[in-house]
Amino acid sequence: MNKLRAQFRKRLQYISTDFVRSDLHKIGWNARLVGIKGARGIGKTTLLLQHIKLNYSNNLEEVLYISMDSLLVSNTSLIKIAEQFVQQGGKVLYIDEIHKYHSWIQELKNIYDDYPELKVVFTGSSLLEILHSKADLSRRAILYTMQGLSFREFIEFEKQISLPSYSLEDIIVNHTEIADELTQRFKPLSLFKDYLEYGYYPFYKESREFYDLKLNQVIQLILEIELPQHREVDIAYITKLKQLLLVIAEAVPFMPNISKLSQKMGIHRNTLMSYINYLEEVALTTNIYSATKGTSALQKPNKIYLENTNLVHALSQGNISAGTLRESFFANQLRVSHQLHLPPKGDFIVDKTYVFEVGGSAKGIRQIKDVANAYVVADNIEIGFERKIPLWLFGFLY
Repeated sequence: MNKLRAQFRKRLQYISTDFVRSDLHKIGWNARLVGIKGARGIGKTTLLLQHIKLNYSNNLEEVLYISMDSLLVSNTSLIKIAEQFVQQGGKVLYIDEIHKYHSWIQELKNIYDDYPELKVVFTGSSLLEILHSKADLSRRAILYTMQGLSFREFIEFEKQISLPSYSLEDIIVNHTEIADELTQRFKPLSLFKDYLEYGYYPFYKESREFYDLKLNQVIQLILEIELPQHREVDIAYITKLKQLLLVIAEAVPFMPNISKLSQKMGIHRNTLMSYINYLEEVALTTNIYSATKGTSALQKPNKIYLENTNLVHALSQGNISAGTLRESFFANQLRVSHQLHLPPKGDFIVDKTYVFEVGGSAKGIRQIKDVANAYVVADNIEIGFERKIPLWLFGFLY
């Protein structure tokens, strides 16, 4: 226990709180069991340690942070750690990378039941499942899903300024006034270009030079470790899934023909559909379905995008479509709190109410002029007018 405490305190020393994600203030930290899941590299560990530093710096004996990939916890059980921690007066246990511990579901349930005085916060992969676990953690845990940086958060990170977020309705109705106010504080277009290339994962701050290399390593770990371990994806198909991601990165956008893909990749259609859904689960892709059809595990998506534009830059081999980048960004920022589908006219229908056509600065309203609640989302403009809204502004939804 002493070694765990020493390791935790040493790690805490190097955590900065100069920039704090807005997620930190949205989580109900006082609940007895809190789970935070999300893709690799989006800052779950930093969020935990920042919360501890901001709230327990004067009472560190009450809290303990452990990472389940640490050698110090490899020869003991989670229950044993919790027991010793409570005996020493511990009040809040923070468990990072919990999915790397084989019996985490049952042991978390036991800790919850046996130590009612102890609060537990845990993080895990985006594949973390508690809803159908035998221990029925869904009745006990409050689960949050963490995203990468929004464009708003990226600007805050870069400029060390505080900026508001806006609802979709605010942006639709008041976009001219909002954009006018924001552009007096910063110039969005150059920042937006940088964000699309490297601003989604907070670790870009560590080394811009090696960002693409590190992001490709994250992709490899997801494909080669997480999917085989948690979704039993055949390791023999991992290379083909990587090739599929490359195709999606360079498509304009990618509209899959499942039969041809199945034949080309040598994978049964149903297996391929499962793999396509898994890629979305691990936050590597976003699947968009028709607004007129239901969604099932075996229904093919009408369009597939990479989950964020940084993945497009990292995976494409110099053949980046401006249209793909624009639509990928729009889908990425909207899907956090809204439902996206493919409408009969336009690129997206949001919450089955608002239709959006995404394009460049010269994009006009002609294609959707007769569609109700329809708007043009235009790249490379700072301020819009009437039904033409700047693309970058949709990065202020969270």
